[in-house]
Amino acid sequence: MKLSDFEYDYPRDLIAKYPAEPRDSARLMVLNRAEQSIEHKSFTDIVDYFSKGDVLVANNTKVFPARLFGNKEKTGARIEVFLLRELNPESRLWDVIVDPARKIRIGNKLYFENGLIAEVIDNTTSRGRTIRFVFEGGNEELYDKIDEIGQTPIPPYLKRDVEPEDRERYQTIFAEERGAVAAPTAGLHFTPEILAQLAKKGVETLSVTLHIGLGTFRPVEVEDLTKHRMDSEYFHIPPETAEAINRALQSPDNSVMAVGTTVVRAIESSLSAAYTSKAKMGWTDKFIYPEYEFRITERMITNFHMPHSTLLMLVAAFGGYDFIMEAYREAIKEKYRLFSFGDAMLIL
Repeated sequence: MKLSDFEYDYPRDLIAKYPAEPRDSARLMVLNRAEQSIEHKSFTDIVDYFSKGDVLVANNTKVFPARLFGNKEKTGARIEVFLLRELNPESRLWDVIVDPARKIRIGNKLYFENGLIAEVIDNTTSRGRTIRFVFEGGNEELYDKIDEIGQTPIPPYLKRDVEPEDRERYQTIFAEERGAVAAPTAGLHFTPEILAQLAKKGVETLSVTLHIGLGTFRPVEVEDLTKHRMDSEYFHIPPETAEAINRALQSPDNSVMAVGTTVVRAIESSLSAAYTSKAKMGWTDKFIYPEYEFRITERMITNFHMPHSTLLMLVAAFGGYDFIMEAYREAIKEKYRLFSFGDAMLIL
């Protein structure tokens, strides 16, 4: 498939700038692949699509305030530093994106308002840099400093200022493991009430970790999708999650429901030679697009994604390209709220 196959037009007023309140009041489009049918529901109806023994797998990554603003030494030029990932906690090394990049060279020091200082030690891409924080305290103290001055990295297409409430809004109920620069947005719809209903029904809810970084959002700049390379992102499949997934896979009456594209990438990266899930931690650069053959994911919950995005490509691989593009046309016709804070899709 080609990049241009994933183009579609949408009214800009359908971009959701804030999550639904309450979270589970979002709309839910239900796609049945076997019947090629589309239904319009509320997210609270999600419980109806589970049976006792089913497994719900969510991403427990936690967003941290990754967008910092500082000043360049001597000139005082204002610089945005977007923290992508921590490379080495002991040496304080981070991969970052800087803006404006033309002003930032190796050896430059950046000063932040709470006394934090960083030194640029390498160029990685045209906008990418490796920096080292000059800091004598412990790693948690460094994160405290980052928390003091960092902004929640809400998507730029929202075209609004960051608000204090975004630290809570842009976080899922599953968030535990710090390390993401974007929320796994399919998880934003879940509430304690939904999880309690699922537990009462006998559904197992388990976690994986995939720290969302630039890999998920780097633009695809080649028409031939086979030539696109994803940036690596850290993931972890705990033993108890792998075991529960395999139990469900082996049962004709149960299914594995992935909450979002990041969970799909994580569990599909954990394949054993026998095509089962295995406990694993490491880095994945898996790029899923049609005609990928899914081995573990049986159902998925996702949001509506931007044109040309690797997220849309993954969903099209899972739901079927023609069916997914039809569903997107239906969503726009029915005025579903789009993207990170928007409505949800369930693919059966």
